Amino acid sequence: SGTRNYLHAVTYRNGLFVAVGYGGTILTSTDGTSWTERTSGTSEFLSEVTYGNGLFVTVGFNGIILTSPDGITWTKITSGTSAYLLTGVTYGNGLYVAVREDRTILTSSDGNSWTKRTSGASGPFRGITYGNGLFVTVGAMGTIFTSPDGTTWTEITSGTRNYLHAVTYRNGLFVAVGEDGTILTSSDGNSWTKRTS
Repeated sequence: SGTRNYLHAVTYRNGLFVAVGYGGTILTSTDGTSWTERTSGTSEFLSEVTYGNGLFVTVGFNGIILTSPDGITWTKITSGTSAYLLTGVTYGNGLYVAVREDRTILTSSDGNSWTKRTSGASGPFRGITYGNGLFVTVGAMGTIFTSPDGTTWTEITSGTRNYLHAVTYRNGLFVAVGEDGTILTSSDGNSWTKRTS
């Protein structure tokens, strides 16, 4: 990859892979084999990256948010929060949604102006995705919250107390994963089933 920094997340859109990680590291690749380091303008840890509405968006430590139309040139955005780690970001239904480890949720329609939302969660969030008309975020103590609009959030019974670290949606299925080999699946985001890993 050309870097010794810890890489934490990767996404693919418009013919480009974008990977992010510690020290503000951003790498891009058109083929997944040859990677080029890009100037991020920050040394903060970047925890997650997504793409939507013509923008790559990455988030990380101290509330940092960076955006890029091409994955090459990045702009620092004022998130309105600086005390916490932004742990996840996704795009769906015309909205970017980012989650923080203090249970706060941020939303933006354009990637530039962000609004704080209240979730009502009791533990930190780790991952977020969008699918089937729902934003789904997961976190500590088996926490799962869903929202159709990024503003109003509903707590869902997950059936586990294990820490959930990530969630994704493809082919009509949400899949959440976490500690101790935990895997949960759901077709609608509301009813979850434990799977044997």
